[in-house]
Amino acid sequence: MSATTTAYLNLVLAMVIVGSSVVAGKIMVAELPVFLSSAIRFALALVVLLPLIKVHEGGLPAISRRSWVMLALQSLCGSFLFTVFLLYGLTFTAPSSAGIVTATTPACMGVIAWLFLNERPSNRASLGIILSVAGVIVINLVQDSGGVTGSNPLLGNLLVLGAVIFESLFLLMRKTVPEPLSPLAVSTIISLFGLLWFLPVGLYELTTTDLAAVSTTGWLTVVYYGLGITVLAYLFWFAGITKVPASTAGVFTAVMPVSALILSALILGEPIGWAQLTGCACVLGGIVMISK
Repeated sequence: MSATTTAYLNLVLAMVIVGSSVVAGKIMVAELPVFLSSAIRFALALVVLLPLIKVHEGGLPAISRRSWVMLALQSLCGSFLFTVFLLYGLTFTAPSSAGIVTATTPACMGVIAWLFLNERPSNRASLGIILSVAGVIVINLVQDSGGVTGSNPLLGNLLVLGAVIFESLFLLMRKTVPEPLSPLAVSTIISLFGLLWFLPVGLYELTTTDLAAVSTTGWLTVVYYGLGITVLAYLFWFAGITKVPASTAGVFTAVMPVSALILSALILGEPIGWAQLTGCACVLGGIVMISK
């Protein structure tokens, strides 16, 4: 298997796992507040990552002050602001509407990579991005047919759009760190900063939360969020993002809502119709266009 194919596989696996966060997050936040559950998530991730990096790499890497700042900003965007904007946006708008907005992630990444990283996408890559975005929009338009709009859809959709921008920055900022850091090192550092961002409010929420009332399912979901979504998704993404252009990596984020759709059907019992399948086919077609 070539290095490029391996990178593509890593990106797909990362987004499949991130897609599962829709189901896991729904269960987790129903039983624990956002900041507390997120702080526990990163604490659990570090229980695994810190010993791993100590054994395999001798500890945290020696990097420049600028790189520490960039990684802190990356964690602020992806670990903290994305989570906060998305979850609070969903309190004002319907999940289907939010899904349509998040479908712009590949396009947003392509534009940011073009403007700030000087990575102008090729015609084929541009078509792949458009096809992927179109597929995700088809999926979410069907979900929106129930007529649920939320209490303040304009505010909610603006918050979700902010989450998309922060997620795009998070996914691309790895390329701003010049040191050849391993996926394990980046994942550990991002998780350290993620815990720091959520810890202050998380500690306050700890004083107002009845932990004894949290079910076994709730705790297992937190464990999965910390070890599966945080550790594995980070490792897969950072292993792939450094091997391909940012505009190419961006289209793989379209796998995330497809994964969420399938897992929602399997776990939550939500129906899948022909339109959803058409949308999935468009997304996969976009990935094929990009990978060629």
